[in-house]
Amino acid sequence: MKVLVIGKSGQLGRALAKSERFTDMQFADRSVVDLSFPEKIEDVLSAYDFDALVNTAAYTAVDNAESDEQTARLVNALAVEKMARHCRDRGALLIHISTDYVFDGTSPVPAREDDPTSPIGVYGITKNDGEEAVRASCPKHIILRTSWLYAAEGHNFLNTMLRLSETRPELQVVFDQTGTPTCAADLSGAIETIVGKYAEGEADFPFGTYHFANEGVASWYDFACAIFELSGIKTAVKPVDSAAFATAARRPAYSVLNKQKIKDTFGIKIRHWRDALHDCLIERKMTHE
Repeated sequence: MKVLVIGKSGQLGRALAKSERFTDMQFADRSVVDLSFPEKIEDVLSAYDFDALVNTAAYTAVDNAESDEQTARLVNALAVEKMARHCRDRGALLIHISTDYVFDGTSPVPAREDDPTSPIGVYGITKNDGEEAVRASCPKHIILRTSWLYAAEGHNFLNTMLRLSETRPELQVVFDQTGTPTCAADLSGAIETIVGKYAEGEADFPFGTYHFANEGVASWYDFACAIFELSGIKTAVKPVDSAAFATAARRPAYSVLNKQKIKDTFGIKIRHWRDALHDCLIERKMTHE
């Protein structure tokens, strides 16, 4: 099984690079596949030999997207459509990573895959459009929606909290946005499982849209408290509501995802977010020593 991963330098791309399951895995970073130039995508992909394409790249600057919709649309929708068409034409599987931001966050229960989408900002709108392009253009697809992704390396909430704790005795963190922190290593494992089952050549492979996040529910405040608790850091965390931080884009207030479908379909076991965080902090400590 030959796998091409788009997004070599991102959190998920780096996690996939550590995979020992697929030795024939190729990676392409932005210098090779720049999604802000959709018109070049198909020519670039034609230079690779692959059976499955994993797109981990995206325009994820949620606030910047509000004033730069053109670039966000190029990367999150138009380039994705080109990928989907290319995969369709060569008969390859496309695994596309999407987001909880396709929902508006007003539901009181975890979102299911077939719930109506209703994004409230440019980022979510363009990611939702990317999903629709995949469904319309590539029959052999898996769309994986995830939430609050973090890893031992990279720009994410975990590393931001740890960096700020070095100089501040107290941090203010919002408590009125609820979701589930997701470790990139765990999402990588889910992708490996799906690709592995696809490689088995099942005639009735269950293509479609799935949710993956770690188990459990947390606010950003809860997440910050757990980071410091498990790290043995004494920085105080003060809960505040979202109004304390002016942002260009609105965030979903409740973005917990229902993962039952992916567990039932692929037999994937999902860890609680605190267990995943514990192991990620150990990995981070080892890489920083």
